[in-house]
Amino acid sequence: MPDALADALGWIIPAVIVFAVAALLIAVLVVALRRARRSPRAQAAAEGERAGAGSALVALDDAIEEADLEVGLSGALYGGDAPQSLRRARMTAQHVRDKAFEEYRAVSAEPAPHPDQVTRTSRRLRSRVDEARAILDRAAAEHAEWVRGNVSAADRVAAASARLDDLRGSTGDLRALVDELRSRFDESEWTDAAAAARAALTHADAATSHLERARRKAGDPTVTALPDLSEAERALRQAQAEARAVEERHRLVTQAALAVTGELDVLRTALRQAEALRSSLEPDAADRLAAEMREVGAAATALEPAAFRRPTATIDGIARARDRLDMALGDARTAQQRLRGARTALPGTLAAARNAVARAESAVSHARAGADARMRLSTAQSELAAARQAQDPVEALDAARRALRAAEFAHDLAAYARRG
Repeated sequence: MPDALADALGWIIPAVIVFAVAALLIAVLVVALRRARRSPRAQAAAEGERAGAGSALVALDDAIEEADLEVGLSGALYGGDAPQSLRRARMTAQHVRDKAFEEYRAVSAEPAPHPDQVTRTSRRLRSRVDEARAILDRAAAEHAEWVRGNVSAADRVAAASARLDDLRGSTGDLRALVDELRSRFDESEWTDAAAAARAALTHADAATSHLERARRKAGDPTVTALPDLSEAERALRQAQAEARAVEERHRLVTQAALAVTGELDVLRTALRQAEALRSSLEPDAADRLAAEMREVGAAATALEPAAFRRPTATIDGIARARDRLDMALGDARTAQQRLRGARTALPGTLAAARNAVARAESAVSHARAGADARMRLSTAQSELAAARQAQDPVEALDAARRALRAAEFAHDLAAYARRG
């Protein structure tokens, strides 16, 4: 029996050693592989894939913008007779773009996802975006061919000239809007509107020049007027966008001026309610809340002297102060108290978010910003829409605050891109 045991141990022990060493090697390889997948090189490769997907997404977004122009012209100039292929391709591309922005947001999150996930998602995203771009490009080429065969350059010049005349007729209104803001408010409140009004006139002048050249070429069969027509349409569209920006800025500032007194009163009321809650807290929590209340009260006091000269800045400051106060209160309030607080904070926060989104839209457009800025702007627009549609004031307030933060991030990214 001892001999049999010795024989068994003679082959069992080496086998165990072999399996143990093999298991150890496998474990080491697994750990090494995982580390390699998260190594700086792997992360850099994943970032390259993400950047490539972002560039493709920006190109698709720009192509959709160009298609928007042609689709709009189809109804205005061509009597609805143009092929529907471009309209359908644009709708498909818009759907792909919106979904792609969601996926791009996921791979751009903090903390960063695993490099493998970033790479897979980025490649899948880019493949879909490139496919949608190819379909849109083919439809645009077919549409352009139809236009060349069915719409005369003279007709397009006449239609664009009529739209330009309408825009020229409204430039006096733009000046009046800017002059009103200038007479009532601080420079910081109307600088953007004044710049947009000047840009509208500049683009209108450019459209006029292109249309004059197109008009001369339209009567000459040896040359084509299409390039000048396209540039004229682009300049006209930019002029119209700038004119809308002036009107939107005027609306935001004047509405803020009407609301600023009430919003300051609401903030003071919120501070008084917080003071009433403070007495029910533990000493340490009460002291922390008191410190935050002093900061919020000081912020409110600082806002008051220039409130009517800087209404949008004041509304923005009030929204930030309410956010800070709500964070300080934490779970000290009952559900009913949180609901009442959200109802009172929501109008001002929505106004601040609308203003931030408008500024971000302008900044992203002028900077021709990259995917990160556009993704943040898309997030801000989605959150603002969610805030407007939400039935629960608490949910609406949270969405409005997310919209505000995302819009500010988009604006900063666009400003950085413009400086670069």
